[in-house]
Amino acid sequence: MKLNNIYDKALNAKFLTAMEGLALYNYAPIEELMFIANVIRKRLNPGNEAGWMIDRNVNVTNVCFSQCSFCNFCRKKNSEDAYITTTEEYIQKINELYALGGDQLLLQGGMNPELDLDFYNDLFSRLKSLYPTLKLHALGPPEIVYLSKKEHLTYSNVLKRLIGSGLDSLPGAGAEILSDRVRKIVSPHKATSKEWLSVMREAHLLNLPTSATMMFGHIETREERIRHLVSLRNLQDQKPSGHYGFISFIPWPFQDKGTVLSEKFGIRNNVNGPEYIRTISISRIMLNNIQNIQSSILTVGKEIAMLSLQAGANDLGSIMIEENVVSAAGAVNRFNSSELQSIIREAGFIPRRRNQKYETIG
Repeated sequence: MKLNNIYDKALNAKFLTAMEGLALYNYAPIEELMFIANVIRKRLNPGNEAGWMIDRNVNVTNVCFSQCSFCNFCRKKNSEDAYITTTEEYIQKINELYALGGDQLLLQGGMNPELDLDFYNDLFSRLKSLYPTLKLHALGPPEIVYLSKKEHLTYSNVLKRLIGSGLDSLPGAGAEILSDRVRKIVSPHKATSKEWLSVMREAHLLNLPTSATMMFGHIETREERIRHLVSLRNLQDQKPSGHYGFISFIPWPFQDKGTVLSEKFGIRNNVNGPEYIRTISISRIMLNNIQNIQSSILTVGKEIAMLSLQAGANDLGSIMIEENVVSAAGAVNRFNSSELQSIIREAGFIPRRRNQKYETIG
């Protein structure tokens, strides 16, 4: 398979096959991948801006029956440190968010058997009544699958009820790798690949803005990474014209500190800087119908995040006022507003503050 033919196909905005993508991943020089990805980035996001935002990640609960082998955050319901966030705690956290100029909560947590759809509807409605301008980027496909089974409702009906109570957008959480071989090992009790994609399909039909993620660098193969990207691209291609679909894609490397995958099975994060940049570039090339690629500065740090902006990424994400899940497994790179903007400028770009829909604000 000639690389130049694949390059031409990518530069002409054609969809690459999984095998073509894998050929690039395995054999293309990284500088050539970066060049092609940067051309595609400029086509989709003209100019020299890189996005950033202010939000806060608040965990609804740390109780989760899934007990994924890569997660240090979740607890069993009888654990001494199990919790459900209270209204008073939300008020304190949201007031701090507003004081820093933000207005969005990323609301996630575990799949707590004691929390049903009424709980989330009441929570969203209560927060919106207290803070009418608050944006809720909340839950994720695994929670929707769980609530659907618990309530005997379709994914669409669960989403409609949550939208009615205040849900503004749906994170791409719980994707990990969209390979059931992988999922049976790292998250056997969570939504299957088909279920994850089916929830997102319904969200796109409802014109609910969504994002997509990929946690990589553990037991998956490069081919499984590529097929993950192809699944996202194909679903994006099916969204109704004019609907949001996947607004962004965020690949982030597995964080191994203290996880079951690491401690019990000896699986370590195998993603170094060049591998992350290669993955960013491949993602930009394969996902030519998803406008934004966000670099995970929380997990890869300043230098690699800066380089990723030259390799197809156009966003460095949020200052993450609060983040507990990935941090519990060793992610330590946190930056305030001034620092994040400075990093973008140092990389040669103009900082553009945006919201979850990637609309410029401020």
